[in-house]
Amino acid sequence: MTMANPFELVHEFEEQIATYCGAKYAIATDCCTHALFLSLYYYKQQHNINSVTLPCNTYVSIAMQCKHLGLDITFVDKEWSGCYTIGNTNVIDAAPRLRRGQYKPGTSTCLSFQFKKILSTTRGGMILTDDIDFYHWAQRAVHDGRDMSIPYDEDNITFHGWHYFMTPETAQIGLAKLQVLPDFNEDCAGSYTYHDISYTKGFK
Repeated sequence: MTMANPFELVHEFEEQIATYCGAKYAIATDCCTHALFLSLYYYKQQHNINSVTLPCNTYVSIAMQCKHLGLDITFVDKEWSGCYTIGNTNVIDAAPRLRRGQYKPGTSTCLSFQFKKILSTTRGGMILTDDIDFYHWAQRAVHDGRDMSIPYDEDNITFHGWHYFMTPETAQIGLAKLQVLPDFNEDCAGSYTYHDISYTKGFK
C-alpha cells in the first residue's frame, strides 16, 4: 500500500459494498459481531428499548451482545435463511447473506466477511445504513471515538468509542474479491445451521 492514508482503502471498500447492496452508507468493522453491537447500542440509546426478540436458532454471539447491552431477550421459534430482523429494533443480522441490492431502507444491516462467509476477508464486518447521523457516529465509534480525517493531535474526542475498525489490509482483500462477486449468491446459513440457544444459562 503506497497511498498517503491507507484507510482510504477501507473507505473505498465501504463505498463499493454500499453500492453493491443498494445502501447509501457503509461502516466497516473488524467483525460482524461488533457491527451488531454498535447498531444495537445506537438503537438502544435513540429509542430507550430494554428488550429484544431473537430466533431460537441463531449464532450465540448475537445474544451475548444483547446481554452485554443490558437487553432482555425473548426467544421465538422462527425459520430464517440469510438474514432476520432483531425484534424491537431496526437491526438486521445478515451475516450469511451477500447479494446485490439486498439493503432494506431504514435498517442497520450487518454483514460478515468471516472465513466461512460468501465474501471472506478471513475476518471483518460491515454496517449498511441510510441514516447519516448514525453513519457519522459509527465512523468515529469504530475508531476509539476519533475523527480519522484529521491528525490525532488535532482531534477533539468527545465520546468513548471502541477499537472495532477494519484494517486496510483486510479491506484490500475484500476489494479484490468484490470485483468478481456475482450479483446473486445463495445464503450460506440460516436457522437450519444453528442449534437452539434459548436454553443457554444467562440468556433468560
